[in-house]
Amino acid sequence: MITATLPLGLLMNMSAMELFKAGGPIMWPIILVSFLMATVAIERIIFIVRENGRRQPEVVEKMLQLVEANDTDGALAIGKKSQDFIARILVYALTNKEHSMANAFSRAANLELQRLQQGLPTLDTCITAAPLLGLLGTVTGMMSTFGKLGGGGNIADSMNEITGGVAEALIATMSGIAIAVAGLLPFNYLNSRVEESRHEVEDASNSLEIILSKSNNSVGR
Repeated sequence: MITATLPLGLLMNMSAMELFKAGGPIMWPIILVSFLMATVAIERIIFIVRENGRRQPEVVEKMLQLVEANDTDGALAIGKKSQDFIARILVYALTNKEHSMANAFSRAANLELQRLQQGLPTLDTCITAAPLLGLLGTVTGMMSTFGKLGGGGNIADSMNEITGGVAEALIATMSGIAIAVAGLLPFNYLNSRVEESRHEVEDASNSLEIILSKSNNSVGR
């Protein structure tokens, strides 16, 4: 991510392009990983914000109240109008209650959670790969430096080449770590939202189970 390397370039009195060139060939895979990470992070954050805007906890609560009042049709009617993912899960579960409501709820919940988790493995891979690529750049840079140490020729030229190898190693390491740190912020935010959604699904499942248990006990009496 070129924007992630800009502060590093300023610290070294170099532009982003100069920093990129000085980092050596390993900067190409590093920059590709950063663009992939940024693309996935932005898309996922937009998705989560949109899903948050569609949440209607009052509709979910109303559906549960109607189910408790044995008005399943009414609960389905208002649930089908909602874009809340919890409401969609309840609609699917109630629609298939004569077959297996528990399995239907579990299936719908898994599908919705999969939607929320999309992209997280890619982000995780990018965060892991970026510093490893930086470390690889460090190794190749130091190999180049030690190669210059054994060569002859002009001392000034040799020192310039050695300095360039050390700079390549440091820049690659800095870039990899900077990209990984930048990726941790959206990754942790998205993970927390998935966990929060998982708890909301579990709460709806427990509420529905309690309501149905009450209804069955009332019928049994």
